[in-house]
Amino acid sequence: MKLFLLLAALAGCAASSALPPTRFVNAPPVAVVDDRGDMPKPLPADRFYKNLYVFDSSIERRTTRALRLPSEGRALAVNAIDEVPDSTWFTNRIGTRALSPDEIATGPMTEGPEQHLPWTVVSTKVGGTSFGLIIRDARGVKYELKFDANDAPPELETGAHVVVNRLVWAAGYNVPDDRIVYIRRGDLVLAPDAVVKDIFGEPQSSYRRDDLDRDLQLVHVDPDGRIRVLASRWIDGKVVHSIDQGVREGDPNDRIPHERRRDLRGASPIFAWVNHADANASNFLDAWVADPADPRRHYLEHYAIDFGRSLGVMEEMNHDRRPGYAYNIDPARILSSLFILGIAPRPWEGGKLVAIRGVARGFRVALFDPGQWRPCFPYTPFVTADRFDNFWGAKIIARFTPAQIRSAVLAGQFTDPRAVDYLTDTLVARARVTEAYWFARVNPLDQFVIAPVPAGASLCFDDLSITAGLDAATTTRYTVTAFDRNQRPLGAGASLAAAPAGRTCTMPVTLSTDHDGYTILDITTTRPGFTGSTLVHLARDPSTQMPRVIGIWRL
Repeated sequence: MKLFLLLAALAGCAASSALPPTRFVNAPPVAVVDDRGDMPKPLPADRFYKNLYVFDSSIERRTTRALRLPSEGRALAVNAIDEVPDSTWFTNRIGTRALSPDEIATGPMTEGPEQHLPWTVVSTKVGGTSFGLIIRDARGVKYELKFDANDAPPELETGAHVVVNRLVWAAGYNVPDDRIVYIRRGDLVLAPDAVVKDIFGEPQSSYRRDDLDRDLQLVHVDPDGRIRVLASRWIDGKVVHSIDQGVREGDPNDRIPHERRRDLRGASPIFAWVNHADANASNFLDAWVADPADPRRHYLEHYAIDFGRSLGVMEEMNHDRRPGYAYNIDPARILSSLFILGIAPRPWEGGKLVAIRGVARGFRVALFDPGQWRPCFPYTPFVTADRFDNFWGAKIIARFTPAQIRSAVLAGQFTDPRAVDYLTDTLVARARVTEAYWFARVNPLDQFVIAPVPAGASLCFDDLSITAGLDAATTTRYTVTAFDRNQRPLGAGASLAAAPAGRTCTMPVTLSTDHDGYTILDITTTRPGFTGSTLVHLARDPSTQMPRVIGIWRL
């Protein structure tokens, strides 16, 4: 008898801890984060030491992480419904409001420099491995110019840069005003005090006309004498390099370690989609800016920059097929290759290469594995990303229509129409592969809303795998079980068949009788090869007395 009572007590303990302890405040989810508190002084000028970063990210951090117990938890910078609110880091765009193809093609662009010639060269560009210039147009607006090299396929780097700039902007990130412009050599005039700058932006010597003429011999010139230019408007404010872990000293608004930010961790599947293999701390910038509404107040805005090595361009330019498949320094893969004597095929080997002007030959669908994608160097937020972060990023990708993707590709101004068709089709296909991979690793239910019905109110939701055409409604069922705040069951579970279009509503919801009606609905999805659950937390809206969604917890 004592043994029976002990077992019963243990069973009761197990039942009481069946649900995670997370509970939510009975309030609307946060839509905007106020991270624009005054930062009176700009950060001191900094230097980015690329070699040190490579060692730190590729060896030191990976070794430290391997030798310690896991310390990162779920992402922060999310609201109660597991979404990222607007902030200086991220703005919800695609899917949350109507974005026309034309708006995506325009992206962050304002009035451009092409109508304000000539351009005055003030210096060579800072950093990078290829020739570029810093200019001011006739208005005095500052731009960085990048070119297609004459020893590389034309339109490749400049086209990829603009295409990905538009997609990343539509996804919600801050990016510079980048555009394709065609100029002639005579449109560039030299400032009397033009200088050559080193990789840290320090002046080294005067930059003269013969220097400019020599450097322009390195760029691709069309037969009609036009030069294709990627013109990137200088980001307003005082710019410093970003950091990819910890918080920035001196920024009172930076309270979440960057390796814990959902907007950074969740960018991983987006960058994998476009194969932005050059993603590293040097390609993110922070700008100390004045608030447009109150110029006396300053804060940091956060930007993603420099997408010219995306869409397979890194592979093409470096004559190296590993970008996107393996880190540049990957001890585990090196040891594996030594063990098997290099006989086994590598993930990047094989597949048919394309031959279209403006398209990197290795950018394709056939070898793309979203779960194994790797940038050239381990970017800490991507390393710490979990399946919930990647699901969030995949949801953003799923919101792009083929027409919207095509509009971003058209912004690359490719002369061969086959390039537009190929890049659009490949991006659409890679998006589908990304969705299929990450939607299978989290219960892919989303867009939970309360809908009034004659008998009260139902909870409605989208099954993203069905709406994306990845799974069939006919083979999908949901089990809905209700609990009160203290995890006590509220009646028996109900079984639902998935609606054909993927938008399913439950039977009328009966809330708990205490704690503002706090009720937890466990929605378990079952279909061939998959079972997963999501917890939807409800409570009574004090103003309407109707149920409302106050929290989402994915299992």
